[in-house]
Amino acid sequence: MGQYRLLRLGEQLRQEISLMLLRHEIKDPRVSEFLSIDRVEVAGDLAYAKVFVSSFMDDASVKRGVAGLQSAAGFIQCSIAKKLSVYRFPRLTFVADFSMKEGYKMVQKLNALEAESKAREDEENNG
Repeated sequence: MGQYRLLRLGEQLRQEISLMLLRHEIKDPRVSEFLSIDRVEVAGDLAYAKVFVSSFMDDASVKRGVAGLQSAAGFIQCSIAKKLSVYRFPRLTFVADFSMKEGYKMVQKLNALEAESKAREDEENNG
């Protein structure tokens, strides 16, 4: 399958899973509406798709949510397969993605360093 079609299918899967989360269609108590589906990478042969899940909740809650999504993967696959016309529907694998949280921490550190640098500069200029 062409790269563009794989990207488009990944985006459709991301949207459908996100809607299922918003509508509370997944009844597993571990799955929170505060989970976010960042991206979906679909294999070239459509055998599987890796779904990256993130949140600003604590890491343990995200891991529990991912476990809940993984246990509901069959239900999610079946629900979405009915809506999309795909020759072969990929098996979904859910993975916790902490890159957004790590990026946010990195920006905070950079801002703190910048503020510290400006404070030293002001101190040198005034002192």
